[in-house]
Amino acid sequence: MALSNRLAKNKFIFAAIFSAVFLFCFFYSSASAAVLGETKKFNVDPSYDSKGKRDVTADLILETDKLYFYVDDAVWQLYSAEEKSAAISNLIALSNEFDSKIYPILTSNYGFEWNPGIDNDPRTTILFHQLRQGAGGYFNSGNEYSRYEVPASNEREMVYINSDYIASPLLKGFLAHEFTHLITFNQKEKMRNSEEDVWLNEARAEYAITLLGYNDAYQGSNLQKRVVEFLKNPNDSLTYWKGASADYGVLNLFTHYLADQYGARILNDSLHSSYRGIESINYALKLNGYSDDFSQVFTNWTIAVAVNDCSLGAKYCYKNKNLSNIRVFSENDILPSDVGVNVMASYSAKSWTAYWNEISGDGNNLTFEFNGEPEGSFKLPYLLCDNSNKCSVNFLLLGGNNQGKITINNFNSKYSFFTIIPSVQSEDIISDFNFAWTIETGTSSGNDNGNSNNIEDETIQKLMAQIDDLKKQIAETQAKIDAILNSKNGGASSTCEISNNLYFGLVGSSQVICLQQFLKSQGPDIYPEGLVTGNFLNLTKNAVIRFQEKYADDILKPFNLTEGTGYVGEKTRAKISQLIDAK
Repeated sequence: MALSNRLAKNKFIFAAIFSAVFLFCFFYSSASAAVLGETKKFNVDPSYDSKGKRDVTADLILETDKLYFYVDDAVWQLYSAEEKSAAISNLIALSNEFDSKIYPILTSNYGFEWNPGIDNDPRTTILFHQLRQGAGGYFNSGNEYSRYEVPASNEREMVYINSDYIASPLLKGFLAHEFTHLITFNQKEKMRNSEEDVWLNEARAEYAITLLGYNDAYQGSNLQKRVVEFLKNPNDSLTYWKGASADYGVLNLFTHYLADQYGARILNDSLHSSYRGIESINYALKLNGYSDDFSQVFTNWTIAVAVNDCSLGAKYCYKNKNLSNIRVFSENDILPSDVGVNVMASYSAKSWTAYWNEISGDGNNLTFEFNGEPEGSFKLPYLLCDNSNKCSVNFLLLGGNNQGKITINNFNSKYSFFTIIPSVQSEDIISDFNFAWTIETGTSSGNDNGNSNNIEDETIQKLMAQIDDLKKQIAETQAKIDAILNSKNGGASSTCEISNNLYFGLVGSSQVICLQQFLKSQGPDIYPEGLVTGNFLNLTKNAVIRFQEKYADDILKPFNLTEGTGYVGEKTRAKISQLIDAK
């Protein structure tokens, strides 16, 4: 009786233990380590797959501390032994590049991916399969959800790359681009419950390649490819995303301009906010002390790609040396010498689309008239270049009916060409907006009426705007000088609060001054140089790394990191605040 009860009890205990083990295995099977050489089926996007497949079977050919490399079995089986060996060697080099450069730089600038993520595995999966021609790779956020939420989910952090590029020098750029999407998912959707607009998501991914220096050698680079795509079709909407090559061309050229003129931190700060799209860019511009909004930035860009000349205005050029000679090809209309000739053009375009039209020829007095549909929002900068090719930038002001007119007297004797740059800038990014313009030549200017401008008034307005801009720059510079002078006591001011995430590359930042004051107060073991400049460069980054590693339990351990990153994020700022408050 006692034995029977004991046996029954033991059976119950065994069954309970077995059930617990089964449940543990069931819930954590996805987190178990992969086995080199294993074959696994993955769901893929049929719109990207070259044959429209929805799933592929792939072999795990390489595993590192941060990455799994899978290759479509149908592709891998076609490789000879030598080709397989060469591919593995190339992927080992890619893995080293990822560990030493791609991962630390992207996470320092944009933040971290979800790690260990939905699969409870710190590694990111890279799946190579055959994509449609021209596609380098893609990211599917559905993989970050359970199969109960997204049935086609692979339930892991992963990106897809075209197997055609497995031996290409562009491969590291493709990986950087797609990994940025993985970071964006975590920073925007996971952490802030806000889904980023596609165009801005792609903008950060495109600029990641430049952040890493992969566009420094221009010939054959992704940047060169995007320039060619832009020049082929510049009249493409920035924000209405179709995934076409023209979309990437316009986006890339605009994003480089934004980072050149307003700082790459705009991309960072807009990401680390709950706002999305244009609203997040406006938030980041204001956060960084700029009076320009997105509309002004876009307008400045339309001028910059037309003239690319800093002498016409600091905002009318690229600073990137590889883009210093880029100019958009304008549509050209030549005026005959006959009096009373009309040139007309009409357009229908989506928001954030620009056009460049150059007028030249023997027309005498030239009258330009613009008509846009009332529901639209339009901006009309224009260029006047004299016979010595000295140009000026002006703006045609529109009335409430979206109409405006300007008359240029003695056009043929004074000017070599006139370039009008209309753009649609409405909040509605789905609808098409119509506008048209006409040019008429005549013997005299006549009397302008309606909403018209003349050259003298435009020049005065332009000069006044430049004076206001200079006043703002002087005030900003003086504030930075005052902050630096006030920092000479070497201590971290109790009123100096670091409210933003800081990172390598920031210059002239009062927030960086606060950081450097604090690091200096921590002693020579942390910041031996003790420089307070407002510029976040290598010395400051190394000091931040030392500080992070000194307080690794509070700053690094929550992210499963053992080494400092140099990125001053939420945990680092919290520790700095704690130490300042403790004084």
